Amino acid sequence: MIQDIKARILSGGEITEDEALALLSSPNKEELYQAAHEITEHFMGNAFDTCSIINAKSGNCPEDCKWCAQSAHYATSAERYAVVSPSACVAQATYNHKQGIGRFSLVASGRRQTDREIDMMSVSYRAIKRANPDLKCCASLGLLSEPQLQKLFDSGVTTYHCNMETAPSYFRELCTTHTQEDKEATLEAARRVGMRICCGGIIGMGESLRQRVELAFYVKHLGSYSIPINILQPIEGTPLGTSTPLSEDEILSAIAVFRFVNPKAYLRFSGGRAQLSAETQRRAIYVGINAAITGDLLTTIGRQAEEDMQMIQECGKVTSQEDWEVHYSY
Repeated sequence: MIQDIKARILSGGEITEDEALALLSSPNKEELYQAAHEITEHFMGNAFDTCSIINAKSGNCPEDCKWCAQSAHYATSAERYAVVSPSACVAQATYNHKQGIGRFSLVASGRRQTDREIDMMSVSYRAIKRANPDLKCCASLGLLSEPQLQKLFDSGVTTYHCNMETAPSYFRELCTTHTQEDKEATLEAARRVGMRICCGGIIGMGESLRQRVELAFYVKHLGSYSIPINILQPIEGTPLGTSTPLSEDEILSAIAVFRFVNPKAYLRFSGGRAQLSAETQRRAIYVGINAAITGDLLTTIGRQAEEDMQMIQECGKVTSQEDWEVHYSY
């Protein structure tokens, strides 16, 4: 079955949801991983996309997302601060870009940002682009209006990130203060102003295998160029703080199935990957991961960017600055 579905995808066909569920449950793990690797190589070659972020506003979020430490509904140790200065954004963007990272994003807590906050962030983006003209800028700022997104686009932001988090059939179990339709409206507005979108989710939040497949198809139908695959990292104080972590095989199988469903997308290592061993991270890249959030913070002594770049190179990948549409169209 695995070989038949792989051959169909390599020839331009698609997988069904029932077939994807069967693959996710398949005991033939190594065959599944190898097939996903071949699909990745066929459509994406050895290109690998890197990005880094700055937490531009933290904590005090009014939303009740059960996985999130920044929600004001839960008692966690998350930092709380207002929008960071343009100089701090420029310094961190430049620091990571010098290590070979191709994209940089401001990420902010909260349901949405005020017009004043968007004005402040637009100043930061313009300053980042002046200091690093070839650095691609992204944004992850919640549910924005089209005029706010236009202002960001005019300031140099070319990609907007808004995760759907989980399958539509499961979302209301995890969040009640906004909807996936709200998120879709933001992404549609981002596209109208000229941005590409980055949209994925989190696995390991108690969803069923079928719902994991449902998420893979959901982001496919949204036409996401970049699909972040987050792995739940249980945080004390949140409702999901005592969740049982996924096994490494469950994670690798999910990555493989996301690749079968989305053969031409960048599957991006995102939150939670630090839980994985170095060997499992390398296997994930072999199976289908071809993008990652990486980078060091100016305020800490770290080697994540250096170590990630070395790992990417050792896995035979080449960090790419090219536009995503070279590989993907929707």
